Amino acid sequence: MQLESPSLLVTAFAFMILLGTLVVVHELGHYWVGRWFGVKADKFSIGFGPQLWGRVDKRGTLWRIGALPLGGYVQFAGDMNPASQPDAQWAELPQSERDQTFQSKALWKRALIVFAGPAVNFILAILILAGFVYVYGQAVNPPVVESVAEGSAAEKIGLQPGDRILAVNGVAVDNFPELATEISVHPGETIPLRIERDGAARTELAEIGTLREVDRFGNEYRRGVLGLPIPPPVIREVSLIEAPFIATRETANIVRLTVKTLGQIISGRRPITELGGPLKIAKVSGEQFVLGLSAFLWLTAMISINLGFINLLPIPMLDGGHLLLYAIEGIRRRPTTPVVQEWAFRAGFAVLVSFMLVVTFNDLASFGLFGK
Repeated sequence: MQLESPSLLVTAFAFMILLGTLVVVHELGHYWVGRWFGVKADKFSIGFGPQLWGRVDKRGTLWRIGALPLGGYVQFAGDMNPASQPDAQWAELPQSERDQTFQSKALWKRALIVFAGPAVNFILAILILAGFVYVYGQAVNPPVVESVAEGSAAEKIGLQPGDRILAVNGVAVDNFPELATEISVHPGETIPLRIERDGAARTELAEIGTLREVDRFGNEYRRGVLGLPIPPPVIREVSLIEAPFIATRETANIVRLTVKTLGQIISGRRPITELGGPLKIAKVSGEQFVLGLSAFLWLTAMISINLGFINLLPIPMLDGGHLLLYAIEGIRRRPTTPVVQEWAFRAGFAVLVSFMLVVTFNDLASFGLFGK
């Protein structure tokens, strides 16, 4: 049954809750590690543009909400340029003030402050996923074939009941959910499957089928299928101590699959139209919001992982770009020249603008703005 899409008001509210939470968490990572190392924060902003609300705390930090709720930032003392490098204005500060600036700190401290933002996005996702696995348990169905769909990829390579699938495209699978996940990211591709039958293992090349699904809100998705009916889940209870470790492995797998999917898009094996942007995230956030708290929390974890991953890409203007420059600084024993930094940040800005234009076009196209 297809559900009616949530109203614009509900969608906007859900998107602001989702984005606001993730932005606050991300920026608090920078803020708390910076404060730990003695760096003063001049400003902590949720959103950009004109200030709607603001308050200065006893440490002199302005906490503000901007009119454009599409991000946020922490401005540390001495942050006078995009590269966060000292300049003549910084050198004129009194020593006591310089000691509280970002630029005065050792390279490894600056790197940790930058890394802390994406890190807490991953931590938030791990905590949410740990909660899910603790409450609902873990599916442990072994990836053993029970039956094979007629005409499927499984039938074409001769899979039989009782066969156990050990690995998909070189990735070991221990249970049926892992098998389904690994297969899903290879629609229409020919990949190796490691199969065990009667104690003997062999490798078969399988041409994975493609299934186009439409969810309850009319969104269409494409995923790979092998042609093995999913058995009833066998659930194992998970302890509170074990849950974070399982959630950490799951987070690492999601990052790995994200990298794989991006590689497929770059290589042309997936269409670039599968990339979504803020408008698509807003739409999905509204849909998951009306489905209930569990669905919305799951989406929050997935977006938090992707936000952490994207911010670690080595693109100037992103946290990963700063870390790349710090790595170069560590190797050279001195910062890159101002000219190199300027051009690096210009290139990074161009990449980000181009990316935003592409995903926004994809979002609008998916809404039917440009027709069929």
